[in-house]
Amino acid sequence: MTKTGRRKSERSIRGKLNSPGRPPVWQRENLCRFWRSVAAGHSSEVSAIKAGVSVPVGHRWFRSSGGMPPTHLSPSATALTRRSLTFSEREEIALECARGKGIRTIARKLSRSPSTISREIRRNSATRGGDFDYRAITAQWHADRAARRPKPSKLACNSALRDYVQDRLSGLIATPDGIAFDGPVVVWKGRRAVHRQSRRWSSAWSPEQIAQRLKVDFPEDTTMRISHEAIYQALYIQGRGALKRELSACLRSGRALRLPRERARSRGRPFLADALMISDRPAEVGDRAVPGHWEGDLILGLGSSAIGTLVERTTRFTMLLHLPRMEGYGKGDVPKNGPALAGHGAEAVRDAIAETIMALPAGLRRSLTWDQGAEMAQHAQLQIKTGLDIYFCDPQSPWQRGSNENTNGLLRQYFPKGTDLSRHGTNELRAVAHALNTRPHKTLGWQTPAEALDQVLKQDIIESVATTG
Repeated sequence: MTKTGRRKSERSIRGKLNSPGRPPVWQRENLCRFWRSVAAGHSSEVSAIKAGVSVPVGHRWFRSSGGMPPTHLSPSATALTRRSLTFSEREEIALECARGKGIRTIARKLSRSPSTISREIRRNSATRGGDFDYRAITAQWHADRAARRPKPSKLACNSALRDYVQDRLSGLIATPDGIAFDGPVVVWKGRRAVHRQSRRWSSAWSPEQIAQRLKVDFPEDTTMRISHEAIYQALYIQGRGALKRELSACLRSGRALRLPRERARSRGRPFLADALMISDRPAEVGDRAVPGHWEGDLILGLGSSAIGTLVERTTRFTMLLHLPRMEGYGKGDVPKNGPALAGHGAEAVRDAIAETIMALPAGLRRSLTWDQGAEMAQHAQLQIKTGLDIYFCDPQSPWQRGSNENTNGLLRQYFPKGTDLSRHGTNELRAVAHALNTRPHKTLGWQTPAEALDQVLKQDIIESVATTG
């Protein structure tokens, strides 16, 4: 009589596997220890050692996750419940099975239900040899694979949403007249944007700006919604497939991975001569209730090149000052007590501010707050020429011009430190200013500075008409 019973492996409830490879040498516990160490501020090398894996494995974990832990492995994730078997319990099951113990004996030792142990052996045993060969590492591997719940990315499924995000993140900048600028040609090398070299020019909205602006542009379309964290994950995590990793170069930080950063704090040269200090400024300037109060500064580049920045405190509207080098720069000796030929001396800055600020209505020319730099040595003449009340910050106190400092940080994406800023002409500065003024701001209720300024100008027109009428 022929035996017709099926092989034990065929009675396993797990589906057939098409050579999934070999089980990993690490477990969930190793991953949790690794990401806890990273969250504590350690490098990937130190974190790998603390997790009990090799340094190359730690590097691979960090880069494949984009520097951010998977949700279920982050230090803030909910711990596994008693319902799931741990790796140590699976080791105990493997040892007892090797000793020939029965299901109920193993269940009593682990304080588990016999059905739990029975299902564990049927589902997660190695069955290639024709029998249930239970090994802890293989069992944990099968359990982790079965627990995965792959969910397609929202950006990968919604092409309209993906196009919107990519256009706001990596679209070309243009002047108000529609003249587009490609900017410097920068090759993506899979690393963070190199310090003191050219950066890629793009629309460069932040993921939070994109996520919040979707609610304004598509108030009725709930399919056009995504969180800023989902955009970051699409950029940083390998295998998401929605956005290319190279688009991370469009972020202001230019990071290829999520890494902690330290901001260099520059200290300007002290300057004080018959100046009104910021403590003398009226209250209406500090509370941002009345438009027309500006903050200004210079951003410096290679070869003493510079660009001036003006930011309106209420609307955050930005204007850039073109400060070209003067004739004779770099040719022979500099005349003693002569003008600064680099283009950002007191006279050049005075004339650039006056020319730019006088193009505005009188209601938008109230005051200007600057740091104590020598470029403002002719502030008295500037005040007479423009009618601006000029105030100066305390030494080494950049936070007193918070809007301007924040704007300067945004501008460094287009004008990195260590690059020659004199190569950028007036049209290019207008294009960059237009890019900043058409980005939504959280402080403006996700309006753009240009929209906020338009509202101010319309309100002034209405009030002037009402007064004359």
